[in-house]
Amino acid sequence: MSEAAEIAIKVGDETPEPGFQREVERLSGQKIPDCYQCGECTAGCPVAFAMDLTPNQVMRMVQLGLADSVLRSHTIWLCAGCETCGTRCPKLVELSKVMDALRQIAVERGIKSPEPEIAEFHKSFLTSIEYLGRTYEIGMIGLLKMKTRKFFKDVPIGIRMFFKGKLNPLPSIVKDRKGIKKIFDSSKKRRRPS
Repeated sequence: MSEAAEIAIKVGDETPEPGFQREVERLSGQKIPDCYQCGECTAGCPVAFAMDLTPNQVMRMVQLGLADSVLRSHTIWLCAGCETCGTRCPKLVELSKVMDALRQIAVERGIKSPEPEIAEFHKSFLTSIEYLGRTYEIGMIGLLKMKTRKFFKDVPIGIRMFFKGKLNPLPSIVKDRKGIKKIFDSSKKRRRPS
């Protein structure tokens, strides 16, 4: 079965959303039409085996304006952001930036992540950065566990990391917290369409 046929089966009768490609381009800074579906991104992706859509299928769906299907996919949340795809792309499209933009759009539109633990991890990570200026792993993990209600899932590895000195019990706070606030405020303003 061809890739186009596979995508057609997955999306059914979805109506393309005009302007979706432009919105993704604006947020990601990537030229979506440059992707000519060579498949290098998918061939090199270390987590493609776990995705419901391959990375090149995501790009094609963005090109076609199939917003609903791509924003509800597991793939955009499973992307590790390792940038192997961008390194291999002959047109230098950085797909990890596209995935970031798609996650952002999904959150802004109130689309519930099919990978709730990953979405909560992103929120916990950003909360740590916003308030301390850097990650505070123990606080971040505590916040994540409170939201996911999976309190004991990672306890054995956490204990080993703590005793090996990999987790600092006290947070380290950057001196220029006003500068961090400016970055977050600027980012929030930039997300709004002009």
